[in-house]
Amino acid sequence: MELKRKVAMAAVTLAVALGVGHLMQNGLVVQPGRVADNDGTAAETPTAAPKEIIPLAAGLDAVPVAVQAATPALPDAALAPALPEAADAGLPAVAPPPALLSGNSTDCPVTLEVMASAQATLDLMLTAPCRASERVVIRHGGLAVTGMTSLTGALFTSLPGMESAGEVSVLFGDGLTVSAAEALPDLPLYRRFAVQWLADDAFQINAFENGAQFGEEGHVSATNPQRRLPNVPLRGGYLSLLGNSTAAPPMLAEVYTFPLDTAEPVDLTLEASVTAQTCDRELLGEVLLSEGGGVTKTDLTMATPDCDAIGDVLVLNNPLPDLKLAAAN
Repeated sequence: MELKRKVAMAAVTLAVALGVGHLMQNGLVVQPGRVADNDGTAAETPTAAPKEIIPLAAGLDAVPVAVQAATPALPDAALAPALPEAADAGLPAVAPPPALLSGNSTDCPVTLEVMASAQATLDLMLTAPCRASERVVIRHGGLAVTGMTSLTGALFTSLPGMESAGEVSVLFGDGLTVSAAEALPDLPLYRRFAVQWLADDAFQINAFENGAQFGEEGHVSATNPQRRLPNVPLRGGYLSLLGNSTAAPPMLAEVYTFPLDTAEPVDLTLEASVTAQTCDRELLGEVLLSEGGGVTKTDLTMATPDCDAIGDVLVLNNPLPDLKLAAAN
């Protein structure tokens, strides 16, 4: 990493609880600056180089978490549509039966199927024919990201497994929740590091494998996630980009899966860009570590400099050793 760096007075602590309602998804994320492919994965669009990179230091207060995150706060449910005028003059309009409005009746069932797939991944299929283009929150192993149903009320996506039971829930804006699970017996083979946030409070993971420098082969980031391909042997780690940025307010995440070879060295950093939306305030997020089929979660608070620093990048080096140390204590 040969970029010029300057020391900032910005402080980073990881002890402020992130309120429920900060995090969720729709498939492999469509985050700002990313364009969704037809298969639900996200392609990164080029971004401008930062003016300066500001290294930060921090400690973490990590705690084990339950498999499911707390129920997030969602916008108020949409109002019921206006009743149509009576087809025949003089006859009053009749409201549809409440069961039809619920979107979970015999005629309009909401179902969720979860299937385990390669690399300890969960494939999700949500069907909700009476809930077209609705924002949902997808939760698994401490992850919470937003998704959007299609015009036919369907949602297909994948999640990197975080806990061995493979429990997934999908929450709609009116409080309806559907759940399903599929065990991930191979999850203990994988280690995963994740960061998640709400709206503009964006963070980025950079993984430098085998001593790679910034932009070199082995530097894994949102611009080079090293997406896994079917029937292609795994070499090194890869990044999963989660959440739909069009589902306001968006809850987004990045998950780095470590190389299977535990002897392969990896240096991790967390970054946050100073923008007009993030300058001169505190950014909130959560950091998660999946190891041995269990999850440890840590709250993240990062103070950004004033708006004269727009274009700079704040860098938190080596978050993983801090997280493991805090978890051990």
